[in-house]
Amino acid sequence: MGGGAAFRQIGEAIEHWLEAERAQLPLWLPIALGGGITAWFLLPDAPRWIGFLLASGAIALLGLALPGRLGRSLLIGGLAMALGCGLIWWRAESVAAPVLARPAVVEMTGRVVRVERLPAREIVRVTLLPGRSDLPPRVRVNLPIKDVPAGLARDSVVKLRARLMPPAEASVPGGYDFARSAWFTGLGATGKGFTPIEVVTPAKASGADLRASLSAHIQARVAGSAGGIASALATGDQGAIATDDVEAMQRSGLAHLLSVSGLHVTAVTAAAMLLILKLLALSPTLALRWRLPLVAAGGGALAAIGYTWLTGAEVPTIRSCVAALLVLLALSLGREAITLRLVAAGAVIVLLLWPEALAGASFQLSFAAVTAIVALHESPRMERWFGKREEGRLAKLGRELGSLLLTGVAVELALMPIGMFHFHQAGLYGALANIVAIPLTTFVIMPLEALALLLDTVGLGAPAWWLTDQALELLLWIARTTAAAPGAVAALPTMPAGAFALMMAGGLWLALWRTRARWAGAAPLAIGLAWMLATPAPDLIVTGDGRHLAIRMPDGSMALLRDRAGDYTRDMLAETGGSDAEPVALSDQPGARCSLDACLIEHRAGDRVWRVAATRSPYVLPWAEFTALCRSVDVMISDRRLPAGCTPRWLKLDRPALAKTGGVAIAFRSGRVTMVRGVGKHPWLNPPKVQPPYVPEQPNVAVRTRNRWR
Repeated sequence: MGGGAAFRQIGEAIEHWLEAERAQLPLWLPIALGGGITAWFLLPDAPRWIGFLLASGAIALLGLALPGRLGRSLLIGGLAMALGCGLIWWRAESVAAPVLARPAVVEMTGRVVRVERLPAREIVRVTLLPGRSDLPPRVRVNLPIKDVPAGLARDSVVKLRARLMPPAEASVPGGYDFARSAWFTGLGATGKGFTPIEVVTPAKASGADLRASLSAHIQARVAGSAGGIASALATGDQGAIATDDVEAMQRSGLAHLLSVSGLHVTAVTAAAMLLILKLLALSPTLALRWRLPLVAAGGGALAAIGYTWLTGAEVPTIRSCVAALLVLLALSLGREAITLRLVAAGAVIVLLLWPEALAGASFQLSFAAVTAIVALHESPRMERWFGKREEGRLAKLGRELGSLLLTGVAVELALMPIGMFHFHQAGLYGALANIVAIPLTTFVIMPLEALALLLDTVGLGAPAWWLTDQALELLLWIARTTAAAPGAVAALPTMPAGAFALMMAGGLWLALWRTRARWAGAAPLAIGLAWMLATPAPDLIVTGDGRHLAIRMPDGSMALLRDRAGDYTRDMLAETGGSDAEPVALSDQPGARCSLDACLIEHRAGDRVWRVAATRSPYVLPWAEFTALCRSVDVMISDRRLPAGCTPRWLKLDRPALAKTGGVAIAFRSGRVTMVRGVGKHPWLNPPKVQPPYVPEQPNVAVRTRNRWR
């Protein structure tokens, strides 16, 4: 009896709590849906996915048996989790398409489905449909901008030669998994095109041509990165922004301004509504007979849809457009426009249409930011602090600035774990930079640019373009100054998935509940934060192809095996190692002994010295000396197959081994080895493959018999 009474008391306490939180319960529907999607990504194979579906069904059945809100919550939550898991499983299977088996040089003729011009990189990125059974149905190639012929546009047919490669998986643990993203877009190969490039059938005029023409028009009026930002705001085309300025925007926390999202769609929608409302209000007849706010809302909806189409209809833009339409619908029905329920409804719509978006940084960042803003301003304490009241202009301005600063801090705190997890770094001054940058972009740059485009129709846009240029240069100055400030970016090594999950769960618990029970979310948040900070930075990072490695130096910087590693590789290895310092060359370090063919270095971790050796050329080394080297080191690394006689004391990472593990990160002190590849059987890990006929070339085998590494 005592035990039964205790269970009844617990049940009554939970029921009482859920009754107090009844207005917040619908907010957990997208969380449950996302939980099912997340489980599918994390669980390795079909038996586990089926097990999760059965477990979710059991939770739903338990909810069906229990009375009250607890039972209904378990029923809906269990069904939503099962739906999320089943939906992403179906989605992954429905988009299945062959992937290129291995690199190949091919000649192909295909229809162009997308053209992305990247002037800052002097390339044009073209996605086309080759229409060949021995090639993937969709491939993407980069073409030198100087070699692109006239007439190359969407729906044109082109003929060219290209070197294609399969979509690359993450090179290192915690890196960007392009193979997964490419799977859901049907992309089976990427590469570089060569001349001659022939347009077999020119394209007809289309919206894509309008977008490209508008971008070119803007960039002709405003030069450099400022013009690139201007075209990004109008069409979503970021290709003309210099790499250094893109990095500055990222480090300063202003990169969200470059991606057409909620801020831009909201500005366009609000401007359209205001313009329509003011124009129609000029007529007393219309003002008396029509519901002008409803008409303006309809005009704003059309503006949001048109802007989304013009900017390429990417998933983040569609997501923002859906949210804007929901806001307009709420206004039309006389409901409160911006609420957490609206955010939840937008998240459900996106997850139902594109469940794979949950795994991307874009979805997580945008919804985390919006949730933080709305949850903060829905709290009674914010209303007491920053609500409207009778006061002087100076006090009102100070209160508004305080609200903006607090909102910026909340957004930065909400985004920091996501930035750390995906990019291994987070800006520290973003809240301060955004206080100026967001109003500057929303109320100065975008209206000036719209005015300039309007005046260009009668040839009078030059003064407005000059003002736009000056405002954009101010925005770039803010980004560059903030990015260059000491300690502007906090860099950490790859965050464990478990720590990220705890921080997200704790943050959502704090944001979505309203009673005192919400403070229980502080525990998982603190545990996740402590786990993240306690995770040791890797001492050695090896890419999946074995060509590149980075090893930590005593000063915390990362030393690279190959002196001529590209900027992308250098940045990736430094970020994975949690270092914000510029990587250095291993061959220049005092403790390293390097030749043209190999490098040897000793690394001290705790009370032990680890010896690491790696090859860095394709040439064969003398057998006796090479096998002796292998036996004398703890770790041996190579981008080719090493002979069986090469037996290091601890770990051998050659081509066959890395083919099984993918990229590897090692913390010597703890002996922790993290690998890219696990035991998963997701479809992009072992996709159907195609390969064009191979034309053998004259072999060119070089053998070098000298050894200079000693």
